[in-house]
Amino acid sequence: MKRVLLGALSLFLCMTAQADKLVVGITLHPYYSYVSQVAGERAEVLPVIESGFNPHSYEMQPSDLRRLSRMDALVVNGIGHDEFVMHALENLELPNLTVIYANQDLPLLSSGRGSNSYNPHTFVSIDAAIRQVYTIARELGQLDPDNASYYQANALRYARELRAMKNRYLGRILELDLSGVRIASTHNAYGYLLQEFGIGIDTVIEPAHGVEPNATQLQDTIERIRAANIRVLFTELDMENRYVSVIEDATGIGIYHFSHMTHGEYDADLVMREMEHNLATLVKALTTAVSP
Repeated sequence: MKRVLLGALSLFLCMTAQADKLVVGITLHPYYSYVSQVAGERAEVLPVIESGFNPHSYEMQPSDLRRLSRMDALVVNGIGHDEFVMHALENLELPNLTVIYANQDLPLLSSGRGSNSYNPHTFVSIDAAIRQVYTIARELGQLDPDNASYYQANALRYARELRAMKNRYLGRILELDLSGVRIASTHNAYGYLLQEFGIGIDTVIEPAHGVEPNATQLQDTIERIRAANIRVLFTELDMENRYVSVIEDATGIGIYHFSHMTHGEYDADLVMREMEHNLATLVKALTTAVSP
């Protein structure tokens, strides 16, 4: 009888602990990594939408709204990369939901489309990722004070890992003479990442994010690349753009692919893995560009 009672008590405590866990929603893959690394097993991380969908063109489904209703907090980009959920939040009454704006503590780059329009791709940058991790840890700690120190310790540990990875590649970049290197990009998603290494973008090809250049714009781009001797073009991994091949054939420019970390399965280790890919790609591109 005593064993039965102990077993029942253990089950009750386990169910209570599970019920007491924060349910933290996320809108983008990088935020799944951030929250998973910060909260560990002390929160449930719940994507608003299932993997495999493009957040730029997504429309909320009834199943997504049901997931929203379970959440205690929701981590959002809020500056253009998850409009599907921002529109939904405007029309829903969720008084118990705390919205965490991951970018609230960041200096933002302009998107070039007006004074109140910002480049939303902060998660491609290591420095910006670290700031967002700290923001998330602080906000979760306010919602769950009993675990605040745990969240903070995890944020510091994760930030150290990200910073150590950056420093490994920074040392290699500092060995290069980049004074003559010119960079082109399909769009301005890489501004935050390149900025932290002191690298500018000389030519952006798409007139707006996701909008392919017309024939005249494409020819103008080819002429600018030739005139400026631009040798590096960064584009998006797993995103086929027909015009990139045209530019490559016309100019001989080197094509290098960065991950946006917004595709595939949700994974706590995705940011570390894809950041490593991006930094290795950056070093390879720059090293090739300065070679005779």
